[in-house]
Amino acid sequence: MFDVVIIGGGVSGMSCALVLGSAKNKPFASQKNIGIIAHQKNSSLQDALFNNAYGISAGKLGADLLTESVAQLGHLYPHVTQISEEKVLKIEGVVGDFTVHTNKNIYQSRIVVICIGAGNPFTIAGLEEYVMPHQKVVAEKGRIQLKNADHKVSEGIYVAGTLAGWRSQLAIAAGSGAAVATDILTLWNEGIHVQVHDSTRN
Repeated sequence: MFDVVIIGGGVSGMSCALVLGSAKNKPFASQKNIGIIAHQKNSSLQDALFNNAYGISAGKLGADLLTESVAQLGHLYPHVTQISEEKVLKIEGVVGDFTVHTNKNIYQSRIVVICIGAGNPFTIAGLEEYVMPHQKVVAEKGRIQLKNADHKVSEGIYVAGTLAGWRSQLAIAAGSGAAVATDILTLWNEGIHVQVHDSTRN
């Protein structure tokens, strides 16, 4: 049983995983079982080139960023379980007891975070009732999003990145994933708001 499973290894998913992983020394997060199903083949980063993203050197390739983020997560926060080469097909259940079906395995999780792209059709069964046209992309592109209120789709299910209705900018997607992570940490901290920062003064 995972406490949270993140679905998607692109910008928002890896950002969410990094922030959750970085809270490992917090009493309310130290025993939490975190997993990420880091299927990246369809990430828009595969063909991206970055010159205008804060904190990223000009000329950075998106494909390199994908690889580097996986390595960073594994190096700094090895307690976060990375599941690769699997694609999520179906989600069912209720908060505290979700079942996540992939093409290879079945996982149980108390919370699920959806961080895949906004491509149409939506390929994860069980969430069809939440699919709607994307509100910040021209209709001609046919993009979709999941209905949500401040990233929450329903109790225990969160969405981040472009699928949450945000525009396709790296900084926006990363911030969206981080926002979901801090909301989950706040939930684990009994509603007391949480931010996680490292400092050179520590």
